[in-house]
Amino acid sequence: MVLVFLVLYSFLGSLRTVIVPAVTVPVCIIAAFTVMSLLGVTLNLLTLLALVLAIGLVVDDAIVVLENIYRRVEAGEPRLLAAYHGARQVGFAVIATTLVLIGVFVPIAFLEGNVGRLFSELGITLATTVAFSSLVALTLTPMMCSKLLRRTGPKGWVNAHVDDGFEKLRRGYQNALTYCFHNKTIILLLFAAITASIVGLVNAIPKELAPREDRGSFFLVARGPEGAGFNYMREQMDEVERRAMYLVNETKEARIVIVRADGDNSGFAVIVLNPWSERKRSADEIIAELRGRLASMTGVSVFINMRQGISAGGGRDPVNFVVGGNTYEELAKIRTILEEEAAKLPLIGVDTDYRETQPQIRVAIDRDRAADLGVSVSTIGRTLETMLGGRRVTTFVERGEEYDVIVRADDSNRREPSDLTNIYVRSDRSGDLIPLSNVITLREQAASATLNRYNRVRALTLTAQLADGYSLGEALTDLENVVRESLPDVSSIDYKGESRELKEAGNAVVFTFAMAFLVVFLILAAQFESFIHPFVIMLTVPLAAAGGLLGLYLAGSTLNIYSQIGLVMLIGLAAKNGILIVEFANQLRDEGLEIRDAVIEASLIRLRPIIMTSLSTVMGAVPLIMATGPGSASRLTIGVVIFAGVSISTVLTVFMVPVFYDMLAKYTRSPGYEAARLKKQQEERAQTGTIGVQGTPAE
Repeated sequence: MVLVFLVLYSFLGSLRTVIVPAVTVPVCIIAAFTVMSLLGVTLNLLTLLALVLAIGLVVDDAIVVLENIYRRVEAGEPRLLAAYHGARQVGFAVIATTLVLIGVFVPIAFLEGNVGRLFSELGITLATTVAFSSLVALTLTPMMCSKLLRRTGPKGWVNAHVDDGFEKLRRGYQNALTYCFHNKTIILLLFAAITASIVGLVNAIPKELAPREDRGSFFLVARGPEGAGFNYMREQMDEVERRAMYLVNETKEARIVIVRADGDNSGFAVIVLNPWSERKRSADEIIAELRGRLASMTGVSVFINMRQGISAGGGRDPVNFVVGGNTYEELAKIRTILEEEAAKLPLIGVDTDYRETQPQIRVAIDRDRAADLGVSVSTIGRTLETMLGGRRVTTFVERGEEYDVIVRADDSNRREPSDLTNIYVRSDRSGDLIPLSNVITLREQAASATLNRYNRVRALTLTAQLADGYSLGEALTDLENVVRESLPDVSSIDYKGESRELKEAGNAVVFTFAMAFLVVFLILAAQFESFIHPFVIMLTVPLAAAGGLLGLYLAGSTLNIYSQIGLVMLIGLAAKNGILIVEFANQLRDEGLEIRDAVIEASLIRLRPIIMTSLSTVMGAVPLIMATGPGSASRLTIGVVIFAGVSISTVLTVFMVPVFYDMLAKYTRSPGYEAARLKKQQEERAQTGTIGVQGTPAE
């Protein structure tokens, strides 16, 4: 907020003037709280993020109105009259920009899935604050201007230099604009190149669901061999605890280490770290070191992970790659190749859920010999079931309680595979007891403990964690390429957990971006009563998108859900500058100026409010970029997108919009043209006393 007000003071040079937009912020925020309460929106990290972004946005409308009134007061117009005419002159532009921003934020509120449930509150908060900012700009701001503004006397050293600098900028801008009008081909080629660069930037930027954050804790999963019992896992987890306790006793970076041995072959541990201010290393650095200390354990496989704020669950690892096959034997072959290829990628802890590690005994019945001895296959199966698994044969009552009677072989007689051959079955023909060793043969083999399906298809899931600098989007793309190149017989590819959420969120945001673009275009078409003017204005969107993507690329950030939301916001933020130029150029055309003269004059007059509003938005994003501590990575990405997108689009918009307007405006007229034409005809008919259709004088 301080940065925004410094921008205003630098351009206006008066504390009295800065008070006017300063009032806008608390009024809009308080009003937004009221609506949020009515809609059941909570105050959380995302709504707080929306309020931070809103500080740079809500003052924009007030700046446009204030600057126009300020300019008229400086020109000698009385304050009250300047407030009245100044607000009316830019009223259309203020309403248009507000509707555009709301049109952008509303689709965000309707995102589906887990991401939609999170970001719907962000969209509602931003749309509410922007709506109230327009109301304040057209009511409270003119009133305060009529009371507080006054013509400035001799300027101070700082203000004088700022004014001189801006005047030089204005003259330089006019010369550059004239050059652009005489070299339109260069502008068109530049626009085409910038638009084409979007594809290259999207492909070059890594993709993930959300930036990896330091959550202050992480968990550990250990898996022992199949059949390992509680005692075995307790010993292994005790060793895990011993190796992890240095974080508490030596480095003092953790507060708690909790371990648990489950009843089967798995164990679990949670390590709670000290707050950021009490440790020098990040959670990722600590995890990397601990992973190295646990790597030498041979009794269990250990996986360490840190859950992120936005996750669909479904697994401990971000990579959840599902491959379908026709048979489990085929999946076993696929697994071998997939694990070999995945080991070549920057992945950590590659594993699959189809592991032939559970010992099994395959019983093969000699049907011919069994038939000769009078032993049926069903008798053999029923006998094995009873002796090994147990069978409920009856019940008895003791002291009013009924108990089951279960027949089963003693534990000592069913420990070894050879014990099966000592079981006897009765011949249906002779009634003699026949040892099973006469009719069966045993073969030991390994099989998977579970036979998984996904969407009714036999499938296995490859899970893994990501090495530093390797994004989830890159991992999934590389695995897809492995399947296409090395496993052409795979019947299907699917995703679970965070991987699935990434795919769904990416598609949802693309749809939201397209819908926001269409909604904004239709809003502008309705307001300008033309498709040409909205087309000129919307040409600013590729410029902003390219700028935002370039910022992500240079910052080494990723294309994630936060940066994608920032790109959607850029649709409205970029269109604002175009609206200011196009709308005022239309007014000047109505006053009789030629198209080029009108757009040049509009661009020169609107240059200062464009720079002021853009700098306010950019300064509002600076705290997000400079933030540290928990959650800073997420705020950084959206801050970079807004900072770079608005900065670059502003520089390009003030040149390209006038050029495109000069090229296309001749095919349409301003929204007020038909209204002025109708009013003129009515006045002419009234002066001549022309009789109306029903024989009455025209009004």
